[in-house]
Amino acid sequence: MTLPLPPEGADPDDLFTSFAVWAEESGTTLYPAQEEALIELVSGANVILATPTGSGKSLVATGAVYAALAADRTSFYTAPIKALVSEKFFALCDVFGAANVGMLTGDASVNGDAPIIACTAEILANIALREGADADIGLVVMDEFHFYGDPDRGWAWQVPLLELPKAQFLLMSATLGDVTNLAEDLTRRTGRSTALVANAERPVPLYFSYATTPMHETIAELLDTKQAPIYIVHFTQASALERAQALMSINVCSKDEKAAIAETIGGFRFTTTFGSTLSRLVRHGIGVHHAGMLPKYRRLVEQLAQAGLLKVICGTDTLGVGINVPIRTVLFSALSKYDGVRTRLLSAREFHQIAGRAGRAGFDTAGTVVVQAPDHEVENLKQFAKVADDPKKRRKLVRRKVPEGMVPWSESTLTRLESATPEPLTSNMRVSTAMILDVIDRPGDPCSAMRRLLEENHEPRKRQLRHIREAIGIARSLLQAGVLERVSDADGVQYRLTVDLPPDFALNQPLSTFALAAVDLLDADSETFALDVVSVIEATLEDPRRILAAQLDKARGEAVAQMKADGIEYEQRIELLDDVTYPKPLDDVLEHAFTVYCRTNPWAADGHPSPKAIVREMWERGLTFREFVSLYGLTRSEGAVLRYLSDAFKALRSGVPASARTEDFTDIVEWLGELVRQVDSSLLDEWEQLTNPAEDSVDPSAHLAVPARPRPLTGNERAFTAMVRNALFRRVELFARRRWHELGELDADSGWNADRWQDVGLDYFDDHDSVGTGPDARGPAMLIFDRRPGEWRVRQILDDPAGDRDWGFDVEVDLEASDEEGAAVLRVVTAGRLD
Repeated sequence: MTLPLPPEGADPDDLFTSFAVWAEESGTTLYPAQEEALIELVSGANVILATPTGSGKSLVATGAVYAALAADRTSFYTAPIKALVSEKFFALCDVFGAANVGMLTGDASVNGDAPIIACTAEILANIALREGADADIGLVVMDEFHFYGDPDRGWAWQVPLLELPKAQFLLMSATLGDVTNLAEDLTRRTGRSTALVANAERPVPLYFSYATTPMHETIAELLDTKQAPIYIVHFTQASALERAQALMSINVCSKDEKAAIAETIGGFRFTTTFGSTLSRLVRHGIGVHHAGMLPKYRRLVEQLAQAGLLKVICGTDTLGVGINVPIRTVLFSALSKYDGVRTRLLSAREFHQIAGRAGRAGFDTAGTVVVQAPDHEVENLKQFAKVADDPKKRRKLVRRKVPEGMVPWSESTLTRLESATPEPLTSNMRVSTAMILDVIDRPGDPCSAMRRLLEENHEPRKRQLRHIREAIGIARSLLQAGVLERVSDADGVQYRLTVDLPPDFALNQPLSTFALAAVDLLDADSETFALDVVSVIEATLEDPRRILAAQLDKARGEAVAQMKADGIEYEQRIELLDDVTYPKPLDDVLEHAFTVYCRTNPWAADGHPSPKAIVREMWERGLTFREFVSLYGLTRSEGAVLRYLSDAFKALRSGVPASARTEDFTDIVEWLGELVRQVDSSLLDEWEQLTNPAEDSVDPSAHLAVPARPRPLTGNERAFTAMVRNALFRRVELFARRRWHELGELDADSGWNADRWQDVGLDYFDDHDSVGTGPDARGPAMLIFDRRPGEWRVRQILDDPAGDRDWGFDVEVDLEASDEEGAAVLRVVTAGRLD
């Protein structure tokens, strides 16, 4: 229900009354804790809202935004992940109208001048660093504020508190712990009183239980007793998907419910291999939700759940980040998890964050939290029950032991976690190149601003001194790299950014300044210069472990096959495998360059370039997103692949100096950007549907906001041309390697199966010994384009060693089908000796 704009000149009492009336007309009567928080907010105080999940914190945030709008102040609503930012964005659009709400996530900028902005915490932190106290920010709502204590990302929750003294703050989380010091510090910095609203009763009580039946029986009982929707929490993505697939044997939904799901899904595009699996699952009433999925698939599952159409969702602990998936029961598959370093029991904060999602206010009278006993305990109880009446058999019973490497839990673990209070939040400030560049770009005296940031944060003094040393080292390297310059004026020595950087230039990676130096070492006249620039940037990106592990496995598999063919003995094969790795372009060059770089930039020694070829391999081999995922068996990690490609795109677009942005390089960047958008453009497209709904659209309440299609691929002719060239070169590469079967798989729909390709190939190799696959082979001289309306004709000429150029193949490019598919759709017309 849309909230009418606040009246001009309304006093705090009027604002509170009008908002409370609107809430009641919308079906919500304010709880005492909500009233207390809203009274403080409309009166201008900061509020730390530490009430249980389901107690209406989002409504309080809406009231705070309403009051800020009345005072003509800009509001920033932050959340820890893009999916949650997207959810809050659409919720705010529903209340305040799409014209008044914008979104900034780093990947998408929508209506950025709106008076209400939904964004990630990092985006707000960067604005605070660049603009400081002069930032036009009147209200900051920080959702899931417990991320303040996150070792990697906590800095982004702390920086706004330090740099925005004129703003009013609303900090919200169900699991904050003791925040007395934080409240006092916030009052001192902002000059506003800070109210702590906590200890509210949970509107929907939770009931905890410990299940010692096998998991499938536990799930069946919950379904039979009408405890759905059920969120089954796993701590690996693979186990979540395996559980969902195993549940396909249960008839979760009725025929009518399945029909409702199919109608709601409508024309949603399941464009990837995992998408095909997900389509089968959700049509059966079973969802999957984890960070490895594409954002559009996660949002689809969330929306189906919000519509009450999914009975079971198998996911990871992403549930604890505040995603609005309405559920009645949370079922923990375990109380221990691997955190990237070790396997350990869940903390009290982690447990309560997840458990608190059970029970929906307004729908459920109670929420259920069930912890599944470990398999060995379930089996031991089952065996004991069989011999319970026989003392002799009981004495002989051999109990199953805890599996090696497992950290076990028990009913007493549940009891302890249930009553435990969240651990205290600890500061995790961090200094980075991007932080320093943001502060240097601030008007005024950036040195004083940086000194204040480093000395007045919440870190203990020992860590503050370490951060100061890091900042000095980074600043020196920026001066040496020519990114900063020292100038003297009436106020003394100052620092400023150099003026020869592109307008969109940014250094977002720890080794970005090293990348600048490394690009200068490349041979600009080389045929591979553009791809070498790509490799330098890829070497500075964080390693996507799943992708690199898959590349390594494939490289070793191919190496073993070749060694077997060469007759190499087993022991020698094992020894030789140690030298096999995934592709690492420019490895030696970058290693030497980094050694030299560290002599004058010792601070950089903590990092290290990590050469890899993901973007480069996709370009060189002409692989689509789907082909790359299939080639390396990354179906369960499509989201990780997309995130890496998105990060690479942003780094290539903004982290490369103008001198290196050649035409070939620009082709690669355009291709990569369009590839990412075609795979998943859900955030921008959803907003476009809200602000420009189609005239023939039906009732939006009956359909998903997730769009069926992204923008037309062929609308970006440069990127689409690059995709066509890549698709053709993919065929050239397979032809050169005599991979007739793979060519047949690509072109079977055109009538060109493996046998037909092989016949042409054998004829070619009677004339020529090889096919070139170097830069010349994919260059413009080997391609002839005939761009017609609705269809392109393209001739790909083969680079034969004699230079005759008398072989090749002709294709038709279907533009409409390409827009539908989100990738270049080609049909082979002829192949062989050219006329």
